[in-house]
Amino acid sequence: MTTTPTHLPDAAAKLAIDIAQQHATLQLGEPAAWTSTVLPADAALDAHTQAVLSACRRLGFVEHDAQAVALAWAAQSRRLGRMDPAAWPHEPADFGLAPFPRAQSFPPCPQRLGLYAVLPDAQWVARMARAGVPTLQLRFKSADPAAIKREVAAAVQAVRGTQALLFINDHWQIAADCGAYGAHLGQEDLDASSLRDIQATGLRLGLSTHGYAEMLRADAASPSYIAMGAVYATNLKRMATAPQGPGRLAAYARLLRHYPLVAIGGIDETRLPEVLASGVGSVAVVRAITAAASPEDAASALQRAIERRGGMPREPG
Repeated sequence: MTTTPTHLPDAAAKLAIDIAQQHATLQLGEPAAWTSTVLPADAALDAHTQAVLSACRRLGFVEHDAQAVALAWAAQSRRLGRMDPAAWPHEPADFGLAPFPRAQSFPPCPQRLGLYAVLPDAQWVARMARAGVPTLQLRFKSADPAAIKREVAAAVQAVRGTQALLFINDHWQIAADCGAYGAHLGQEDLDASSLRDIQATGLRLGLSTHGYAEMLRADAASPSYIAMGAVYATNLKRMATAPQGPGRLAAYARLLRHYPLVAIGGIDETRLPEVLASGVGSVAVVRAITAAASPEDAASALQRAIERRGGMPREPG
């Protein structure tokens, strides 16, 4: 078995091995064979960038994420005046992110959204609002526009008189028409949506991400919060990317530390401590509540665990 990156100069190969070893907590699955971590196009790049790309591929990063890390590492090296294999990039400026405050940002929401329950219908929204869950998302699936509008309107009505903040998945125009607090969109929804039109409604906006490239794309919209996942395997929906794991979640949270951050995907009470240790201010759950024998008790236990880590929400902006 080849134990070093082939087709790289010796110094670059040693650097790639060093990077991969020092950042093994970011590994997804089995390490890629070194023979697959160098592409023909890499020959045109400088040795440090070749090494970073090779290490990222070894660690299991998809190509567009590996490229994003390589660009950020090059910017970090220029800023520091040296290449440091121990310093995984985490400064927003090195990734090309604009500083805050920003003139075109979506309205703010609490930095720590606390427990965030993703729920299938308005009845569940009402139940969890009464149980004191601070942040709720209605993820109602239907091909009937009238049914969607009825469900969104019922969910908005259900949280009135409670402290719950309600986000509506996908249907941002209906969310705005019905007076919801915010909307949540996936990456695929960004292609079909006008961010300027959404912003004009006054809605808060949350965006899903699954790695560095999607995080950079989400940041360009200056949303109210960013969701990161899936942290662990989930069978609730088909995912285009592998579970990211708590190690990567912590790296993502360091980069996007100026945002309210939501971790999502396969999280339950037993996994909560390592998720909260990443620095995120909110944990989104689905089956940990909806599949529990007593959803109210499950929600209460999750909230107590989040409180112990200082993850209760602050007043909305």
